[in-house]
Amino acid sequence: MTNINEEYIEDYIRSIIPSNKEYLVEIEKYAHENHVPIIEPEVAQLIKVLLKKNKPKKILEVGTAIGYSALIMAESTSEDTIITTIERNEEMISLANENIKKTPFKDRINIILGDAQDILPQLSDTYDFIFLDGAKGQYLEFFKYCSKYLNPGGIIMSDNVLFKGMVASDELVIRRKKTIVKRLREFLEYINNIEGFVSCVIPIGDGVALTYKED
Repeated sequence: MTNINEEYIEDYIRSIIPSNKEYLVEIEKYAHENHVPIIEPEVAQLIKVLLKKNKPKKILEVGTAIGYSALIMAESTSEDTIITTIERNEEMISLANENIKKTPFKDRINIILGDAQDILPQLSDTYDFIFLDGAKGQYLEFFKYCSKYLNPGGIIMSDNVLFKGMVASDELVIRRKKTIVKRLREFLEYINNIEGFVSCVIPIGDGVALTYKED
């Protein structure tokens, strides 16, 4: 349970989600057994709906991990959609590459090794959909770069923004997490008040923020 919704609500939502393809199920099993964080099932479904509706051609992801969310995005988009994803952990990239090679999407997913703080300022392309799932304490910095690369009509989706409910309630804040919580609150305040963008926070998974760039 993520502490965002009541357990019975979370369990029910997950019970009606269709089963994933075998290669995704294998990644889910590995992630569970090895304590590797991947997106929650209901967040994955939201991504699928958004991508099928918006039909992006270029996607940027911050935080590849073992490639699970990149594959969710690949299977929800057309054959000419390219996904660029950034990961700083070489071991994660190795696992992600192995996972991606087992699928039909290996030619559509490009992984960049490096810290997003260093990579983002160097990008020159623009994107239709951007998924933030990297270091939570750096979301505001990431967003400021990503918002410049986002095409009008595009969406930035930020995961884990309620951080097990701590962002919404001081009573839940663990002392060692105070800095991350403070920075996530600053991030959410920023994206909800920046001119030219419209944002919402959705209490599913560990909290998701959607930010739409106006035309």
